[in-house]
Amino acid sequence: MAAPARPHLDPAEASRLLGEAISQVQRVIVGQEHMVEQLMVGLLAKGHILLEGVPGVAKTLAVRSFATVVGGTFSRIQFTPDLVPSDIVGTRIYKASQETFDVELGPIFVNFVLADEINRAPAKVQAAMLELMAEKQVSIAGTTYQTPRPFIVIATQNPVESEGVYPLPEAQRDRFLLKVDVPYPRGNEEFEILRRMSVDPPESKPVFDPEIVRSLQQQASEVFVHNLVAEYIVRLVLATRTPADFNLPDLTSVIQIGCSPRATLGLVAASRALALIHGRDYVLPTDVQAVAKDVMAHRLTLGFDAIADNISPAQVVERIIAMVPPPTPVWQGGNGAQQPAPQGQQQGQPQHAPQQPGRPGGQQGPNGQQGPHGQGPNGQGTGGFPPPTGRPVAPYPPARDF
Repeated sequence: MAAPARPHLDPAEASRLLGEAISQVQRVIVGQEHMVEQLMVGLLAKGHILLEGVPGVAKTLAVRSFATVVGGTFSRIQFTPDLVPSDIVGTRIYKASQETFDVELGPIFVNFVLADEINRAPAKVQAAMLELMAEKQVSIAGTTYQTPRPFIVIATQNPVESEGVYPLPEAQRDRFLLKVDVPYPRGNEEFEILRRMSVDPPESKPVFDPEIVRSLQQQASEVFVHNLVAEYIVRLVLATRTPADFNLPDLTSVIQIGCSPRATLGLVAASRALALIHGRDYVLPTDVQAVAKDVMAHRLTLGFDAIADNISPAQVVERIIAMVPPPTPVWQGGNGAQQPAPQGQQQGQPQHAPQQPGRPGGQQGPNGQQGPHGQGPNGQGTGGFPPPTGRPVAPYPPARDF
């Protein structure tokens, strides 16, 4: 008999609990606030994370501390050029005394797997690891073994070495929900590292257990996403494929391959997780913008000229975010008072009226449907969501919970 579902926490209580977990990790890790927050986003979104940074910037320590705070089982796999897939997923072992084969499961059957220096393993091992990340199961000798829940892989790689490494192909990087660049600490943070870690380093304490994590993951997946925010996410991804349609003709020669639909789904999942961390049960465009670079940058393939000019995928994503206009939330007060028009909107034009109190909304047309790209019934812009081109766009249905 299945255990009864754990009741959802109030968003404010969930935010407090998640903030406490993040604080416990930061008792050990000095600085790197963005990396620690993105680790929590990946956990709530049920996605895997790729950390990239030079040696010694606390990537491994951060993952180990994070696993301690979240609870559950943890294993670290040091990837080397002589690793084979059976070292990870497991294999059959012959027992001569019983004249039978026993299945010995590999170290990946835990809640948190740290794949340290994943780019040092050969392609066959990387493929086995990434297949496990996608399917969350392994078949050995005709028997399928499920990984525990929750299951998250946090991989690290060193970007500065080219000897004895096997860089992840673009198609395999796409399997990671987030790719977080881990920079050097700042000067004051370096001093705090020296003071804190030189004598009796602090240790983090558990805050969660697997049951609470599964409940928070379910709660994050039910965070409200308004139709206009969903359309904004789609337009960010489409801008990487056809930038000229979004007034970005200079990116046509820069981007060779745009983001896949996994980026669209990843933006929704990561935005929901970030909204829950901030204590909200709805997603704002600012949540999408905060996670867009880590979700989209590693899914872009740039042309040769762009690489020669030292243009990074993160710079391309930042330009897209700056040029693709987000929807403008208009908050409806309890007394029904008229809200001021957003900047750039003329008087008498419709605004993005919320569908539910306290949630961002969109202007609806005469048939209860929203105008294309936030337009009003007469094709006039609403001030926050103009269409990228003059081509007609099919209207989106009324607000729905994705």
